[in-house]
Amino acid sequence: MAKKSVASLQTGSKRLTKAIKMVKSPKSGAYTFVEAIMDPDSVNDFLAKK
Repeated sequence: MAKKSVASLQTGSKRLTKAIKMVKSPKSGAYTFVEAIMDPDSVNDFLAKK
């Protein structure tokens, strides 16, 4: 499960989006959250990657 567009960040003229993805660890089975700040066009690619 992933949460898309948690916050829209603006720095000057560039618009950025913060994406948070929940990833399951293969060793322990515990879930961790991976956060990234990127432009809105690449959010779907980030969430689609495993």
